[in-house]
Amino acid sequence: MGSVAEMLDIDSYLNEIRRMNKRQLAFQGLNFLMIIFSALMIWKGLMVATGSESPIVVVLSGSMEPAFQRGDLLFLTNDMSDPIRVGEIVVFKVTGRDIPIVHRVLKLHEDRKSGKIKFLTKGDNNAVDDRGLYAQGQLWLAPSDVVGRARGFVPYIGIVTILMNDYPAAKYVLLAVLGWFVLIHRE
Repeated sequence: MGSVAEMLDIDSYLNEIRRMNKRQLAFQGLNFLMIIFSALMIWKGLMVATGSESPIVVVLSGSMEPAFQRGDLLFLTNDMSDPIRVGEIVVFKVTGRDIPIVHRVLKLHEDRKSGKIKFLTKGDNNAVDDRGLYAQGQLWLAPSDVVGRARGFVPYIGIVTILMNDYPAAKYVLLAVLGWFVLIHRE
């Protein structure tokens, strides 16, 4: 094994790019774009298949411990014909907040005027319900607030997302390294 300096020999990588003709460089650029567009198509396909605007989310806090840890990756579905049940784990968005929240349904409530079912949520690790997180004056969530329902998870794999959000420069470095790799890799 060589040293880090030998592995990160930027001059040799630059020479590799200089040796490429325009057609090879265009081919590598198209490969990079193909990877990005393939990922977008997979995401859109998952959205259609699951009925959720966000079929995969990362748990960002410890409010759902011990059920889910910070960094767990959740797989969501959102079948609107299936009624929400007490004990079910839902991901919801609240007006005025950009980041969805992952919590458990605590209570169901039938609106006397409309007859529609609303619900109250709470994080497993929180002392009180989520009314303090809801929009001003909102006491219950409606099914339309739900982004999805947790159907499965992969532990800790989402920690990469958390690190990239905590350290934004890391996100750009990672993208640059991936782009650089695609550009210089000829196979």
